[in-house]
Formats: sequence, C-alpha cells, structure tokens
Amino acid sequence: MTPRKLQVAKTVVHLAALAPLALLLWQMWAVARTGSNALGADPVAEIEHRLGLWALRFLVLALAVTPLRQLTGWAVLVRFRRMLGLYAFAYATLHLAAYVGLDLRGYWTQLFEDIAKRPYITVGFLAWLLLVPLAVTSTTGWIRRLGRNWARLHTLVYAIGVLAVLHFWWLVKSDIREPALYAGLVALLLGWRIWKRWQPRTFPSARA
Repeated sequence: MTPRKLQVAKTVVHLAALAPLALLLWQMWAVARTGSNALGADPVAEIEHRLGLWALRFLVLALAVTPLRQLTGWAVLVRFRRMLGLYAFAYATLHLAAYVGLDLRGYWTQLFEDIAKRPYITVGFLAWLLLVPLAVTSTTGWIRRLGRNWARLHTLVYAIGVLAVLHFWWLVKSDIREPALYAGLVALLLGWRIWKRWQPRTFPSARA
C-alpha cells in the first residue's frame, strides 16, 4: 500500500471510529435541548452502555489484527493495531467518566466503594487501569525505549480482553447473548494465539 493510500485508509478508520461518539453527542444534545427520547427511558445507562460497548468492540478489533494478518498476509494491517487500541482506551475512559460524572455525580469516594463492593465494577476498573500503561507506551519513543519489554508489557491486552468481557457479562442481569458473543470472539482470538504458539516451527533445510 502506498503512503497516500495508507493515509486515506487511516483517515477513513478515524472517521468511522469517531462516528459513534459523534452520534451519541448529538443525541445527548437533542435530549438536553428538546427532551426527546433519543436515548431511551434511562439516558445515563444508555450513554454508559454505548461507550463501554464501543470500547470492547475496538479492543476486539485490535486483538483481531494479528490473526487477520497471519491469515491474509496483509502486513499493512499492523499499522492500524495501535490506532484501534487507543480508541479502545479512549472509549473506555469516556465510559468510566460517564459513570463517575453522570451516575455518581462526581462523587469519587463512591467509586472506590463500588470498586470494593461490586465485582463487575472491580474487574471493569482493573481492565481500564491495565489499559493506561498500554496507551501511555503506545508512542514510537516508548517502543524504542522499552525494546523487547514493550512486547511483554503489551501482552496485558489479553488479560484486559478477559476482564472486559467479564465486566460486561456480570453487568448484564438477564439476556447474556450479547456478552456471550464477545466472550466467544475473545476466546477465539486468544485461542488462535495459543494454537499458533504451539505449532511446530519449520526451518529451511541446511544447504549441502
């Protein structure tokens, strides 16, 4: 892919990633201004749900980059992994901010009480906490500084995927079909990595 085509592709991905947030902000504005039912009967819960769901979706997409590259041979896909991971962090941060700002009305002490008492909030907050160092070290400078340790640090994304799915699963009280779908996707993507790691390596035969 030429640099120009790559830049166009990245622009398209950026626009697609920001579209759900733009739609949500427009609906929030409509609810605040006209009292419409754009966000349903419980707007706060809907805002939190959408932000958290998009965080999980971008996390799954970031995890899918390596298997897709290995299956298709399209090395260019790696260029989008960091971007998708950063969008996962951005939406997860907005999800947490919405919970603290809209649900708890800014009472931070209540957040720490919920973390201690409610398992789904415990695992959700832990997933976000583990995302922080990955987002901070996503720059080229940090990759250069950490060297091989950068790859080791970023294996945390596997634990984050499990925790995020667990957070979603425990949050849902009745219909678990949606969290089960994402649990299956994460299990498939992690299972692929385990399977590839255990595949015997093939080496070129020695020349006479």
